[in-house]
Amino acid sequence: MDSSSISPLLIPKDPIPKPDQKIKKSFMSSIMAASFKEDTYHHHTLKSSEKKALEELRDLLISTSNVQESIWGIPLLLPTTPSETEKSDVVLLKFLRAREFRVQDSFNMLLKCLSWRQDFGADSIVEEDLGFKELEGVVAYMNGFDREGHPVCYNAYGMFKNQEMYDRFFGDDEKLHKFLRWRVQVLERGIKMLHFKPGGINSIIQVTDLKDMPKRELRVASNHILSLFQDNYPEMVACKIFINTPWYFSMLYSILSPFMTQRTKSKFVISKEGNVAETLYKYIRPEDIPIQYGGLSRPSELNNGPAKPASEFTVKGGEKVNIQIEGIEAGATITWDVVVGGWDLEYCAEFVPNATGSYTIAVEKQRKMVATDDAVHNSFTAKEAGKLVLCINNTASRKRKVAAYRYLVRKSMVV
Repeated sequence: MDSSSISPLLIPKDPIPKPDQKIKKSFMSSIMAASFKEDTYHHHTLKSSEKKALEELRDLLISTSNVQESIWGIPLLLPTTPSETEKSDVVLLKFLRAREFRVQDSFNMLLKCLSWRQDFGADSIVEEDLGFKELEGVVAYMNGFDREGHPVCYNAYGMFKNQEMYDRFFGDDEKLHKFLRWRVQVLERGIKMLHFKPGGINSIIQVTDLKDMPKRELRVASNHILSLFQDNYPEMVACKIFINTPWYFSMLYSILSPFMTQRTKSKFVISKEGNVAETLYKYIRPEDIPIQYGGLSRPSELNNGPAKPASEFTVKGGEKVNIQIEGIEAGATITWDVVVGGWDLEYCAEFVPNATGSYTIAVEKQRKMVATDDAVHNSFTAKEAGKLVLCINNTASRKRKVAAYRYLVRKSMVV
């Protein structure tokens, strides 16, 4: 597509309302309320005891021989620039917070982590070809950012419900070790996106899909992954979002909740099946959410640069919404995406010419969209000037649904 023939993205801040209904502005911003607040790592926010602990931990490192000098490319011993010092402090503060600022415990944790990284080859693992192409984008993968800029890691282990698939990847200790290396590789890719500086983005978001997850069979692998991450990646997760949770998960969480710290509990978000899109929209923009979860992000687009922004809106129960995209010139081609979280409603698209006497064209005939349908992606070339109308009919349901759309117009090259 020749960029010289493409007009700027014609995406308004709010969806264009039809005459008889005004779409509310920024619904998601009004209900977004993550309880966990990521640490800023600014020195002026630290207590005097915490500043002292930071200095003591650095002194311990300097006085210890045979200590690996860097982690994640960040020098730990005698950083030479203010920027390096800030990054080093962020890393050390992560280990200190993981051990509630107990210096000796934090120091021991860091030493074990450095030793593990050396033995495991974690520093170079991102460049390795581990042979898990079929799992990438399916089981564990980085995909976009949340609304605050944190990289998002998605996890879904439902495919291992199939015994043949389980045996292929977890059938023996060697296979399990190789899978663990791949899982660490995914996390290390996410960590490379972090800033490691005060006030920056210093942790990721984890979204875990529990649908069809074979919890009994994956117990060993899950415990290994959890242990590796807890021991070697302190304070790297800002929020853990669990989606498609079965009934027993909420019950288990309520049992374990009293034994968790408030800090740990504040990072957890639990969403039942059927509420996936509404939950994710609170934290992640729809253009960064995979299509299987009610978003607009497709694997084929991940290497095309930042996702094109979308406009969000809601469809109330018993309501019909018409989104009108006006100003389409004759010969222009309009491409659009539209998605409704959980669908279960009727959808159609029409082109309405401006000229009196011209007939409305059914671009997409009205059809029932079921909950498992992905986002609609389509295009239309107009033979005359007019507008495109996307019709979303939720009159048969009482449930409110979150939705999003985006479009671009490519003008005709004919002079």
